[in-house]
Amino acid sequence: MTLDKKTVETLVEIITREVLLAMIEKEESTDYPAGASCVVEIADGIKVKTCFDNAGHVVSAGAERLTSTLGIIPEDKSLARMIDHTLLKPDTTADQIAQLCFEARKYHFASVCVNPTNVKLCTDLLSGSDVKVCTVIGFPLGATSTEVKAFETQNAIDHGATEIDMVINIGALKAGDNDLVARDIRAVVKTAHKSGAIVKVIIETALLTDEEKVVACLLAKEAGADFVKTSTGFSSGGATVHDVALMRRTVGPSLGVKAAGGIHSQEDAQQMIAAGATRLGASAGVKIIQGEKVKPTGSY
Repeated sequence: MTLDKKTVETLVEIITREVLLAMIEKEESTDYPAGASCVVEIADGIKVKTCFDNAGHVVSAGAERLTSTLGIIPEDKSLARMIDHTLLKPDTTADQIAQLCFEARKYHFASVCVNPTNVKLCTDLLSGSDVKVCTVIGFPLGATSTEVKAFETQNAIDHGATEIDMVINIGALKAGDNDLVARDIRAVVKTAHKSGAIVKVIIETALLTDEEKVVACLLAKEAGADFVKTSTGFSSGGATVHDVALMRRTVGPSLGVKAAGGIHSQEDAQQMIAAGATRLGASAGVKIIQGEKVKPTGSY
């Protein structure tokens, strides 16, 4: 059997990742804290190790430079089914939420993404459809406590949310407090997964260095998240092709990558998908799938 170049490259990426992980785990197996199980991930020159106790709580998390490996860009899928139809403005009315849900039903978007206060209404309006209800936790700053984020998550799930987009503690990440970042993510993941909901971790790329982006992605992966997400759309910048590609390389093929913020056209969307995004967050979902140009508002 003759393998094409792309298949060979993919196999090399997978084998390289697994070999490097096996070598690191063997070297460090004797260094694990007593009674803990640890996970090691490496990507883009950085290694992250997170250790959990028997109850599944994070007991330590650290990052250091090491080596590099590559992720795998997923195949394209139906564009509408990759879009979280989003409305997170603070002045959103019930009528606007109803319109959002109508559009989501009509075009079969993956989900509607709304603030927690609108979850129950969306759940009712989308009953019987194939559209999920997504909400945001710790939004938009990520500065609420771990306990509050876990409570917010459970409350949203109780009202019908099945997808949770959480904002990490950005300040903790930039200060090198990886334990806190990991505990934060783990608490939301544990709460969500208990009810079958998925978690997308917003790392707010506009505020991070490339090295910090890699660390954030690896912490999210080790904490059991289902996606990593570029942005809230409310900071100093949104998704970029560079950041999406970096995040895809970092998490490999096993996690989703959501690009959000500043996606205004079908061309923007296709560029993000080509870079490795498997989900898009956009308030202009209808115009994007119709191929219309959307004029940026000039701010996030």
